Order: sequence, then C-alpha cells, then structure tokens
Amino acid sequence: MSLFGATGSIGEQTVELLLRAGGAEAFGVVALTGGRNLARLADMARALRAEIAVCAEPSDLAELRARLAGSGIEAAAGPDAIAEAADRPADWVMSAIVGAAGLVPGFRALRHGATLALANKESLVTAGPLLMAEAARHGARILPVDSEHSAIFQALVGEDIAAVERIILTASGGALRDWPLEALAKATVAEALAHPNWAMGQRITIDSASMFNKALEVIETREFFGVAPDQIEVIVHPESLIHSMVGFRDGAIMAHLGAPDMRHSIGYALNWPERAELPVARLDLAQIATLSFRAPDLQRYPALRLAREVMARRGLAGAAFTAAKEVALDHFLAGEIGFMDMSAVVETVLEGLNRDFGTNSAIMTLEDVQGMDHLARMRAGEIARARAGER
Repeated sequence: MSLFGATGSIGEQTVELLLRAGGAEAFGVVALTGGRNLARLADMARALRAEIAVCAEPSDLAELRARLAGSGIEAAAGPDAIAEAADRPADWVMSAIVGAAGLVPGFRALRHGATLALANKESLVTAGPLLMAEAARHGARILPVDSEHSAIFQALVGEDIAAVERIILTASGGALRDWPLEALAKATVAEALAHPNWAMGQRITIDSASMFNKALEVIETREFFGVAPDQIEVIVHPESLIHSMVGFRDGAIMAHLGAPDMRHSIGYALNWPERAELPVARLDLAQIATLSFRAPDLQRYPALRLAREVMARRGLAGAAFTAAKEVALDHFLAGEIGFMDMSAVVETVLEGLNRDFGTNSAIMTLEDVQGMDHLARMRAGEIARARAGER
C-alpha cells in the first residue's frame, strides 16, 4: 500500500490505524509522501518500513535524506517524485494530499488496478469523468473517505442507485454558524478555526466555516454516484452525528450515524469489504437525546450557490472553482482579504473565465484540467490582491 499526504490530518489517522492493525508486520508499505513536516514523515517511514518517502519541496530533500540515514528507505522530493512514487504498484492507496496537487498521484495509482481510498475532494470536482473512466479502464476501485461520501456509500450497499430519490449531505455549519450575518466579514482566521466538533487540518477547517468543503462535496456526490444535481440536498446538522442520508423512492431514509471522527471512514476504506473494530467512541443515544437540523442560509454560505452553478456549467468549471478557492483561502490565511471575500473572489473568477474562455467546454484530457487550474489561480490572485488593496 501507499499513502499520499501522510503528514496531514487524514494521513496521521491512517498511519495510526495501520500501526494499530500490525504496522510493518501486517502491511507492505511502498510509498509515503508528506509536506514540510520532515521529522514526522521520516518517523512514519521508519515505523512502517516504507520503500520510499517523498517530501513536497525539493529544497527539503537533503534534510529528509539525513533523517532517513541508515534506514535503507529511499528519499525523494518534489511533484515529479510524488507522481513517480504513485507509479510504483500498490494494491491500496490513500489519496490524502490536500488540493489540486493530489490529482496526478491519484490518476497514476489507478493505472495499477489499485483500490484508491479517495480523501482528495478536488480530484472528483476538477476531473470526475476522467477519474471514473480511468478507474473503469484499469479495473480499479475508488472508495470514498470523506465522511459524507463514505456514509452514502455504506447506505447504498445492496441498493439499486435507480431507487435513490435524494441524497442529503449533512454539514456542521462550521465555527461561525451562529454568528450574526453582518459580523462574518470581520471574522479572523483564529475564529474560523475554532470548530466545535471536528479536529481537522487548518485548510479544511476554514473550508468548513465558509462551507466551501460542502460545496466541493455536493459536486463530488454528483460525480461519484451519478445522481442529478437536483437530487442532492444540504442540511445543517450542528451535532455532526449523522454523516449523510440517502432517501429512496419508497420514502425510506437511511442515515449513517457515528461520532465525529474521521477514523470511521478511513477504517471502513482500509478494511473494506469487511468491518474491523475501530478505536472510535460509541454513541449513547439516550445521552444525546436530540438531533437538530436547519436549512443552510445561502447568504451565509454563498459557496453552496456557486457549487450549483459549477454543476450547471460542468466542463472545466470545477477546475476553475477549486483553484480559485485555494488561492482565495491562501489570501485569507495570510490576513490579506476578509472571510466573505473568499466567495467573492471565486465567483468573480468563475464569471470571468466562463465569459472569456468558456468553462463549459468538455474536459478532454488531464492537461485541460491543469491548464484551467493554472489560469484560474492567476486570475484569483489578481482579484484577491485587488480586494486586499481596497481594505
């Protein structure tokens, strides 16, 4: 097996489960990749006796090599090295690199007929038809790791997708869900990071507060399960105990419940088609007593409206959406634009690229996606810098 994005939140929890299930004695680990936490990446590689460890930045290669000295583990660095690591055959691959950088390794892994445990939202949003076709071409299987899509996947076991009437994605609402609408523009990074339920990485926690993560998941749902956009609903569920629901044409609704812990969905993908004991909290429904729901406010969460527009446009709109979102998030994290400016940047990018270049055009190749990603990033940077200058 291989793990891409080992030092992130999903990667850390995956490694925890691997070590708990026997580690290097039970699993043959081919490749581990990570960001700039070189000490942690090296420790993981040693613990799992990986064949190769790859860091994201070429400038970090010397340090990674030094940390792996004497282990016999190969070290490499940079995007090309990450892609080459994905070319090494592995029967199970975790795709947990955040952002568009996770797209190429996932594609490469599928060419070996691997099981791809997909935690990288952007792969399906930017290139869903290409990714699903690549899996079919090589006899590979994609298992969803997002808690919402894992819940849907599990609710559909033994069911006919034609019997599905609707899919209901639950959303926590993020750290700012109860703030007055007029106060959101002044929300700080620290305030947006104070998630009441989930312990996640910095970027996805901010995306939860803005609901950009849910916007991506709406598009993912269409691409992975093949349902129509009008069959996909979002509901705010503050307790984060129901991870998603599937409604059928006979009126029944199947809901997946569990503690807000990503080890549920990681463990399901790791052990599929079996279920293994996992170190997660068990729900005490009598103690919980109440589950609450409310419709999302599209003024508070404009990302959800933008997701609908992306699905209507299709083509390369998903690539433009994710790229602009990542750049806008970078500028918010740097304190250069406000919280609500992120959705404004993304919307301006989508409107401009659709007008000037036609993001309705069909996706033909992975290079098309990468080209739109590059273009949207440039546009988003320009727009964000202009908004920063107005503050």
